[in-house]
Amino acid sequence: MRIDILTLFPDVIAAATAQSILKRARDAGLADIRAVDLRPYGQGRHRITDDTPVGGGGGMLMKVEPIAEALDDLAVGGKPDRVILTDPRGKRFTQALARELACLRRLVFICGHYEGVDERVRSELATDAVSIGDYVLTGGELPALVMADAVVRLVPGVLGAEDAPGRDSFAEPLLEYPQYTRPRVYRGRAVPDILFTGDHARIERWRRWRQLHTTRQQRPDLWEQFEPSPEDLRLLDAAEPDAAPSALGETK
Repeated sequence: MRIDILTLFPDVIAAATAQSILKRARDAGLADIRAVDLRPYGQGRHRITDDTPVGGGGGMLMKVEPIAEALDDLAVGGKPDRVILTDPRGKRFTQALARELACLRRLVFICGHYEGVDERVRSELATDAVSIGDYVLTGGELPALVMADAVVRLVPGVLGAEDAPGRDSFAEPLLEYPQYTRPRVYRGRAVPDILFTGDHARIERWRRWRQLHTTRQQRPDLWEQFEPSPEDLRLLDAAEPDAAPSALGETK
């Protein structure tokens, strides 16, 4: 997979992609993530990339010409599959969209800045306008990196184990179950006994129980999207977390 990120702040992208999963994917040849500096595409001697809104209004908008010309250069090697504008008016980014994008070979992200971009970028140049949440950020670099990270980790081989992404939160519309490390007891708080039984079937049932109850209690919006299986419905009979072990035939 190749991802190009069009930005006025390429150092932000370079710093983030030199760490953790994105670096691992790049080093393994599984993802090629590039920061494309928009400044050289700016207009005139001063390489202007922004201007005041036509018709008045505060703030500055990113101009259409630098973005269009950068995309033209990128298209010389073949058109990207999707061109995504980071935009608070866009559709919400979800795990389902991440999975969809992870199946593609080439993506471009356009990072908005200032008061946004010329509307022609949104309507004519981008294939998608996407938001990561209902809040305002200084620029689109962080949203682009969030989306790139979510997509790249789904590329086969990036996380090592092929089934690793399927164990994450939102692999289905459920939150992930709680996980622990040693020590067994820390400051009076203990790891659930069931996790030390070695009985993997019972552990999996307990984890599923926690997924179901946590999602239903904390994210009713996700719960509405979920269709529990008959086994899930049986697990849900335990009304309180502390009742789960005895309800599942476990002993403390």
